[in-house]
Amino acid sequence: MTVLEVKELTKIYGQGENAVVALDHVSFRVEKGEFVAIVGASGSGKSTLMNLVGGIDRPTSGSVKIDGKEIFQLNESELAIFRRRNIGMIYQFYNLIPNLTAEENIMLPCLLDHRKADNDKLSNILNMIGLSERRKHLPSELSGGQQQRVSVGRALINDPAFILADEPTGNLDSKSSREIIDLLSLANKRENQTLIMITHDEKIALQADRIITISDGKIVRDEVMKV
Repeated sequence: MTVLEVKELTKIYGQGENAVVALDHVSFRVEKGEFVAIVGASGSGKSTLMNLVGGIDRPTSGSVKIDGKEIFQLNESELAIFRRRNIGMIYQFYNLIPNLTAEENIMLPCLLDHRKADNDKLSNILNMIGLSERRKHLPSELSGGQQQRVSVGRALINDPAFILADEPTGNLDSKSSREIIDLLSLANKRENQTLIMITHDEKIALQADRIITISDGKIVRDEVMKV
């Protein structure tokens, strides 16, 4: 089952002589349960690709379908709701709400949808990320690794079509980095959660099922690492 289909995706900044092609007719698919790493040097276009796949920015041309839905046919309000319900975002710098507890941050996508908390699901996620005993702590009372665990929990709460992780270990020490990758791998393997990760870390990329390499706004390599 295809959860993400990217077709001829192009992003151009500026016009005329000042035009910069950040992404140049990129096409690929991601199947349910895949762990895909997207790699490339700084300025290669991988962050632009993430913003487009995540519905944070709009392309110059091309399309992105998530679970068969063309996301750029939605208006801004519809897109924001669709993104919240269907994409689990994990950022390098956590993006937690400072005055909400760990469990409130995890439940935030549900609360924004005015949906009642599923306490069993919340407890399962807290157990999975190892923060059951710190569920009432504020982000300022948690280590960087624990804060990133909270963001992983937040990404999982809605059973998204896929998790989109942007350099999720970029702000962590080596021990915390391993723990976060192990946690994401667990979600991928145990829950069959599709995972798309932007990373510059070759060791992390090699844990993926597939590595897509971006250079000068184009896919230059798409390798299956594991069958």
